[in-house]
Amino acid sequence: MRRALSRLRKAALALGAIVVGGTAGYMVLEGWGFLDALYMTMITISTVGYGEVNALGTPGRLWSMALIITGASVLVYATSSFVELVLEGTIRGYFARRRMEDAIGKLNGHYILCGYGRVGRKIAEEFANEDVDFVVIDEKESEVERCLEDGYLALRGNASDNAVLEAVGIKRAKGLVAAVDSDADNLFVTFSARKMNPELRIVARANSEESATKLKQAGADRSLSPYAVEGRRLAAFAIQPEIVDFLDVVAHNKRGLKLSLEEIEVPAGSPLEAGASGRIKAAEQTGAKIVAVLDEEGDLDTAPSPNDEILPGTTLIVLGTGEQVARLDRFIQSGEP
Repeated sequence: MRRALSRLRKAALALGAIVVGGTAGYMVLEGWGFLDALYMTMITISTVGYGEVNALGTPGRLWSMALIITGASVLVYATSSFVELVLEGTIRGYFARRRMEDAIGKLNGHYILCGYGRVGRKIAEEFANEDVDFVVIDEKESEVERCLEDGYLALRGNASDNAVLEAVGIKRAKGLVAAVDSDADNLFVTFSARKMNPELRIVARANSEESATKLKQAGADRSLSPYAVEGRRLAAFAIQPEIVDFLDVVAHNKRGLKLSLEEIEVPAGSPLEAGASGRIKAAEQTGAKIVAVLDEEGDLDTAPSPNDEILPGTTLIVLGTGEQVARLDRFIQSGEP
């Protein structure tokens, strides 16, 4: 595509130079006016076969022959470059869309990011850093192209459109982030997504407290204001910088730290479910530390007892190395020691 565009630009510049030079040549050699000289130049390089504007002398005829040879050649070159650009762009675009559709069709347990503005780009960057599979939806062609240039899967369309959500595999998705600039758009996105996948984890951007409440009513599990989050974060950095740094390092596994914070959901039939007392202590023999327990009602227990009963659907907040967390996950899923 770049090669075809480069050829077309060069051909256009050469053609423009020939028109200017040809016009100037007739004006100097034959003494014609500008309009007659320009008209003669155009009919000569295009080889349309019209008659001469005025009688030509020997210098004018020689000049016309030179124009026919150079002008016609450049015109053919420009035409072929344009055809190549159109065909190549169409063909490449077709196969690029097919590859994109195939890649999106293979996603499972992925996340859908709606909106690729300033906030959306930061979210995409975090997803990529965490090796999370995701696909972006945006209405703007420029943002979709930017997303593709960044190496992410993307689809152009309205994120509240059921057909668009179906195309990005919403029924197979694990979560959705509504990060469009408009609260109203995020509200429609949240409502549509929740209707199509009741089990989907939805996080929505809100620019006001009122919007946050409405988004939760529409089906969002969480509704956050980027400005409020950044405000709390800046305040925490000012008051307790070392604690914030530590949590950042652990949560995002920065600086090569082996420890990380992970979430593990307890399934039905797990050894940790109701009636299996003392299992938290046994689970921690995997090396991972259960630092908090979040039940389905949203209540967080930051000091779980070894004898607590863990119901299915409970989420455990776990601290440990990747291997320790993997061992704990196996234990929770199957009881494997």
